Amino acid sequence: MTIKEEVVNKLKSIVGDDWVVTTREMIERYLYDETPEAFRPKPSVDVVVVKPRTTEEVSKIVKLANEEKIPVFPRGGGTGLVGGAIPTKPGIILSLERMDSIKIDKENLVAEVEAGVTLAKLLEEADKAGLFFPPHPGDEGATVGGMIATNAGGARAVRTGVMRNYVLGMEVVLPNGDIVVLGGKVIKNNTGYNLMHLIIGSEGTLGIITEAYIRLYPKYRASATMVIPFKDRLNAVKAAHEVLKSGVIPLLLEYVEKDVIERSASYLGLKWPVEEGFAHLIVTVSESSEDLVYTELELINDVITKYTDLEPVVATRDDEQREILKIRSEVYTSLKKDLIDILDMSLPIGKIYDFMEEVDKLERKYNTWIPIIGHIGDGNLHAHIMKTEGWTKELYERLEDELYEITVRLGGVISGEHGVGATRMRYFMKYTDRKYLELLRMFKKVLDPNNILNPGKVIPETLK
Repeated sequence: MTIKEEVVNKLKSIVGDDWVVTTREMIERYLYDETPEAFRPKPSVDVVVVKPRTTEEVSKIVKLANEEKIPVFPRGGGTGLVGGAIPTKPGIILSLERMDSIKIDKENLVAEVEAGVTLAKLLEEADKAGLFFPPHPGDEGATVGGMIATNAGGARAVRTGVMRNYVLGMEVVLPNGDIVVLGGKVIKNNTGYNLMHLIIGSEGTLGIITEAYIRLYPKYRASATMVIPFKDRLNAVKAAHEVLKSGVIPLLLEYVEKDVIERSASYLGLKWPVEEGFAHLIVTVSESSEDLVYTELELINDVITKYTDLEPVVATRDDEQREILKIRSEVYTSLKKDLIDILDMSLPIGKIYDFMEEVDKLERKYNTWIPIIGHIGDGNLHAHIMKTEGWTKELYERLEDELYEITVRLGGVISGEHGVGATRMRYFMKYTDRKYLELLRMFKKVLDPNNILNPGKVIPETLK
């Protein structure tokens, strides 16, 4: 399908000539996201990029697309890892980058944000107001609309939850172009079906989020980050479980392996603060007073001494803690050139060590390297499938399938935060109850009968 000149002219009449992009050179950067190249779906180049400024403009674009039966691919910051923003069919790429206004309502502890506001901007504006937005999915170029659409998680989800826990209300453009407001600024809302939570995590297939009310928290008065080395993986995992049972609820509880985290530090031109051990835990505690922080650090230290005799490092300055988080957040980027895919399975926390042991067996079976890091505090692990000399795509897919089979057998699911997108569709269909898939398709059919919103993502078009 080639988009008719008449349709392009109508799009220009909605947003203005400057905000409709048709030249291949300028479209190129909108064709991809951060999905590793080996498994990245091939984009259609028969697309036009449209950049609305208001919800009303989004509504008019979607109404036009629905009338013309043209697919629409909503796009935020392009930081996704499963091909969710890639235009897999000819159509309209709807970029929300111009919708980037933000207002902090200090009285109600709420940020009123448009979909194109970046995580970096939200963190900055909240901080200026003396408030705090806890989630940190990793890439601060991610946009609020995209984080809601994918129900983003990240390193700081263990204490206060994933994106779903912060969305109080939002404005959404439905697939027929209608505008609906869901929720509001209230914390509790028990009026009718919770359609807002149907849209959250739907990856742009059921509606386009244009504005949201995001819950903020008062800033913690004190914070510290402890990096704890262990000689082996088993003791690190056991210690993490004991920390979770100690009564301390950390803001962040991460598992990393020394060779991987040092690679990330080197990539950034930084130095990782701990040189000993094989596996490390990163624990951040944030509270209302320094006394409480130090009490919790002592409790954690009492727990870990059963599992390691190596010396932990404690960072108390804000810049030191930001640097540790930065190094952790850039692991993917540092591995990317040697990476085939990054998985994000979610497991019951009591099965994490069993999963890691199974992965060790797969490494020996396939004579390869599958480094694991992740959000051990909530059971969300990242298994990295690295390039192996002489391998074919079929071999990588076989290994990926085995990793997912182990995950599901241990009571887990194939994605904890990245979503299904395009690259996980095959595995989603294989490891998901058929009745559940049928329900998803029913919701999609009711809300989007012409299948124009992000077709080919999340929802299987046919069930085999």
